[in-house]
Amino acid sequence: MPTDSRIIQFHQSAEKILSHLLAEFSKLQTGRASAALVESISVEAYGQRQPLKAVAGISIQDNKTIVVQAWDRSILTDIERALQSGDLGASVQNDGTVIRVILPPMTQDRRVQLSKVVSKLSEEARIALRQQRQGCHDLLKQEKDEDVRETLTKELQKAVDDVNVKIDAAKKSKEEELMKV
Repeated sequence: MPTDSRIIQFHQSAEKILSHLLAEFSKLQTGRASAALVESISVEAYGQRQPLKAVAGISIQDNKTIVVQAWDRSILTDIERALQSGDLGASVQNDGTVIRVILPPMTQDRRVQLSKVVSKLSEEARIALRQQRQGCHDLLKQEKDEDVRETLTKELQKAVDDVNVKIDAAKKSKEEELMKV
């Protein structure tokens, strides 16, 4: 376990980058219904914008249907409007009490398109990681003791390599999930 504060700070930043990547992956449609697809959609309700999860309960009816039940029926049309403008590529049905978001079956073209999005998100995470590494490396250059500086630099590179492996594993897992019919 690292004891140097600069390396510890890098580890914390790297974990934030990895959790952000995983959160972004969870928002991608994989052919199965998931609350993560809609919970962060912004809804205009009560005079301000709020995430859907703050104004409604979200549940999964089956692997193609997400059910959104507003806690206040007066904002049901606002939620419906937000879901329709949310660019989900899904049909939105309002029956007066709940809203059903019915996901279409994934086409091969859509799978390939989402696979490219996964690659882009992974690359953005790697870039953010490199920026954090550079910032930490600049701090390590200020170390007076050459042996300590060299040891910490190696420790930093090992941490970067470990996170890159995790990013690759997450990317591979998400691509497999996308391509599964």
